[in-house]
Amino acid sequence: MNNPVSNPGESVFPQSVIDAFSRDPAAPAFEFRSRQVSRGEVLEQIRRCVAHLRGRGLGPGGSVALTTAVTPGAFAAQIAAHLLGCRVTGLRPGLTPGQLAHVLSQGVDAVVADASTRGAELLAAAGPVPVLDLDQDLLATEPDRSPDALVPRGRPDDAALVTLTSGSTGNPKGCAMPYRAFAGHWSWQPAGWSPVVRELAERYRRFLVFGTLTSAVMLEHVGLALLGGGTAIIPDAPLVFPQVFEKHRITACLCTVPRLYQILDALRTEDVDTSSLRALLVAGSPLPPHRLAEAVERLGHAVHQGYGQTETGMLALLTPGDLAEHGASVLDSVGRPLPGVDVELRDPHGGPAASGAAGEIWVRTAGAMAGDWRDPAETAEVVRDGWIRTRDLGTLGEDGFLRLIGRSREVVFVNAILHYAGAIEAALAAHPDVDQAFVVAAPDEETGEAAHAFIVPMPGRTGPSADVLRDAVRARLGEGAVPATVTVLDAVPVAPSGKPDKKALLSRVTGG
Repeated sequence: MNNPVSNPGESVFPQSVIDAFSRDPAAPAFEFRSRQVSRGEVLEQIRRCVAHLRGRGLGPGGSVALTTAVTPGAFAAQIAAHLLGCRVTGLRPGLTPGQLAHVLSQGVDAVVADASTRGAELLAAAGPVPVLDLDQDLLATEPDRSPDALVPRGRPDDAALVTLTSGSTGNPKGCAMPYRAFAGHWSWQPAGWSPVVRELAERYRRFLVFGTLTSAVMLEHVGLALLGGGTAIIPDAPLVFPQVFEKHRITACLCTVPRLYQILDALRTEDVDTSSLRALLVAGSPLPPHRLAEAVERLGHAVHQGYGQTETGMLALLTPGDLAEHGASVLDSVGRPLPGVDVELRDPHGGPAASGAAGEIWVRTAGAMAGDWRDPAETAEVVRDGWIRTRDLGTLGEDGFLRLIGRSREVVFVNAILHYAGAIEAALAAHPDVDQAFVVAAPDEETGEAAHAFIVPMPGRTGPSADVLRDAVRARLGEGAVPATVTVLDAVPVAPSGKPDKKALLSRVTGG
């Protein structure tokens, strides 16, 4: 049970982390609240966590749920659980008591929490599942000094990581990433880094970490920083953007589109030194070309735009080199697919999209999930013959750049004719007085459904009239795509994920 199972020569996760930390134990791994924590110290924490979890009988096929603040110890606990071959489920913030109870009933053997998360609600949801204290239990245990303490035991086809996604319609689904996927993952295996990934890692000297490590996206970029020799910076809360860049001399940061808007809005009126930044990687939702152009103007060579999903990891990257070489012609793209990522555009039936036409983006990559945890129906819908259905719509130009059009599920059926919300948003955002545009679909007694638009005007402007915007959509997409209502907002509501909250916008239309 305790013997590692892997293919000869294959690096079992998290071997790459252990190797990198063992090579240079004196180098900093984290800067936690202004105190440097060396790689050797983190290895010691990992040994302590291994000792405690192993003492509780955890090993290959076991399951640990994590809910902690962002700390070096939390990272060590996760790496320790992976070393033992466990399945790690991150309990993201914001889960309801019912959702917590559901997740913890899915074969979880132990929960690791800390003082900030180990409350009555968690204890009640856990029921018979033991809730361990990170500091008082795991990190207080004598370290395991045995020769195999830092030897990975993960079995290739076992789930290594279950990342919880939306639970807005009930219980959250979990993307299950097997240990095999980490062997080919874009960020976790330095030996296989392509030149574009290696260049990105060079920019991650001081990578800002915030939010939660239960985000697979944040975790994979922390991995890129640490494996590239960088330091993960965890400042005291609250973080103020963009001032945090200047205060901590941050060289790299992962941010959502709403966060980028916050940064750009501040830089219009405040003198903040962002010269340390070498990589501001924007991801999570579509970024209008004019906003990307402004970001490049203000932040120059630091701006990157990434495209990926929890199910797949990062898939494409628009780099400063791309922007310098191709200019405005690629501002509407998310860059080129990363080496090792296959992309196909397919029609609604799963067949090839017509030549030159838009289609749903399907991808194949070694670092993709195996499926949705304990949900075979959803897995069959998304994973087919090694390909992942992203449910995003896009085009792949002859120049090799991938351009997104919208989500295949974000549609409006007007008189039984399908219109994509993303296309309507693009038509609205093309007006020079519109900074941001969002479209939701709501039931309509006359047409079945209707589009409802929300716009944020450019700073200092009131925005064009509803009739002007309707005419712009009509001219570009036809009468059926014209929004029934146009609402002006000061700012778009943001969901806990950091993305624009379209459900909150829909509730303004429906009153729900």
